[in-house]
This record gives sequence, C-alpha cells and structure tokens, in this order.
Amino acid sequence: MTEADFAFLRDYLKKRSGLALGPEKRYLVESRLSPVCRRFNLATLSDLVGTLRLSREGPLERAVVEAMTTNETFFFRDRAPFDLFRDVLLPRALAARAATRRLRIWSAAASTGQEPYSLAMMIHEAAAQLAGWQVEIVGTDLSTEVLEKARLGLYSHFEVQRGLPVQLLVKHFTQVGEQWRISPQLTNMVSYRPLNLLHPFEHLGQFDIVYCRNVLIYFDAPTKADVLERIAKALAPDGAVLLGAAETVIGLTEALVPDGQHRGLYRQGAVHRAAPPTRLAAGF
Repeated sequence: MTEADFAFLRDYLKKRSGLALGPEKRYLVESRLSPVCRRFNLATLSDLVGTLRLSREGPLERAVVEAMTTNETFFFRDRAPFDLFRDVLLPRALAARAATRRLRIWSAAASTGQEPYSLAMMIHEAAAQLAGWQVEIVGTDLSTEVLEKARLGLYSHFEVQRGLPVQLLVKHFTQVGEQWRISPQLTNMVSYRPLNLLHPFEHLGQFDIVYCRNVLIYFDAPTKADVLERIAKALAPDGAVLLGAAETVIGLTEALVPDGQHRGLYRQGAVHRAAPPTRLAAGF
C-alpha cells in the first residue's frame, strides 16, 4: 500500500465513520482490509483504493467501513455503568417518570447486543417495580453485520463467559448446540436500527438515558463535540448520558456537563435545559 493509498483510506474512513487514524495505524488498515480484498476478488489494497475511487456507495464501501470499526464488547462491560443504572438512574426514573410510566434508553454503540441486553436483564430483575411501565431500549450501530447478530441473540460459550454472571446465564439463556440463545423475552425488549453517529438522529426521538461508551475515543475533537451536542439535544431535560471510562465532555462542549456525584455520568448543560425538545412517541 502506497502512502497515497493510505492517505486516501484515512480520509475516506474519516468522512464515512468519523474514525481518525494516525500514521501509526497503517498496519491496522492493512490487516483489516486485506480480507476485504480477498472477499471482493481484489488483488491488492491499491486495487481496493482504485475501486473505491470509482464506485458509489455499495457492498464494498460498507465492507471497508465495517472492517475498520472496532466491535469489542461483552456483557456488563466495565460493570460501573450498570451499577449506576441499578443504583442511581433507575430509582431516579421511577420517581421522575411515575406519572407517565415510560422510559426510553439508547445504546448508541450497541455492537453485537451485549450492552442493551445487559440493560434488559437489569430491567427484568426490576420487573416488580416496573409493572405497568413502557420501557423501550433502542440499540444502534454503524455496522449492519453486528446488528444482525444482535437481533439473533445467539452467542458463543466464550461470549457468555465474558462478564455474564452464571445465574443470569441460566435464567435468560438456552443452550443451542455449542451456542447460547438469549430469551425472546429479552430480545423483544430491544429494537435495533442501523445508525452512523455522524448522520442526523433526530428521528430516533428523545431519550431518558443514553449509553454512548467507547466510541468517541476513535473520533477527533471536532467530531466528538458535534456528536455530544446532538446527543444532548436528544436527551430529556432531566436525562443522563453515560460515556466510557476514557471519554469526557470536558474541553469539548458545554451542552453536557458532569453529574458531579457520579463519575462517567453527564446531564444536559443549561443551554439545552432552557429549551427542551419535543418528546416523540415511543415506537414500542
């Protein structure tokens, strides 16, 4: 791969996925896109670049972006954000939404579904408190391939061993050969939709809780700020956003501010609380 080819791919991926690749990531591009070349019968990465220069959006273009997207995830990843949900966010929602009995949660980088299904399990555990409530979990991701896996709810033995307590495995999964299928009760709680965070997402409506973890770290500062400001607009005035342990809003935007009491938790800044957006009906 020539320097010109690498420069083209860096720019191509930045525009389509927000992925900001430094010069040191050349090896990563070569290792992840070589299988794409074989899949589309292209002899070299230079041939791949030449095809991308000439073609419109299609299967090859989607394959390139999805190959470069990191989909590392596991059940109850980093645990703290889920403890926050159980101990802080859910009790707050039970009090604040007692009149409407509606709760909308967005997993903005759902990958293969472990994050939204972890939340679904926690909601199921609180079923007695949520009797009569309408709870909707929306999972989105750039990759249509990982969303298909999420919809299936079928995981390998290795995947269910990562972070999932054995009691929840026994309670919510059924073994199918060498894999484990999550219960329809939980899959029915989550709706999955393809979404590129660089594109508008007003059509998703308004959310009470947003999990957007471990995706902003791949963006440059202006892209991070843009995404965070649009998430703030999609948030209920008293809603909450959870970011990854290595992510923050500080120095990027005032549309979201730290909660002050809980690390990794953010709420709307004063600019958005002054003019709350119209709440859209949940599609669940």
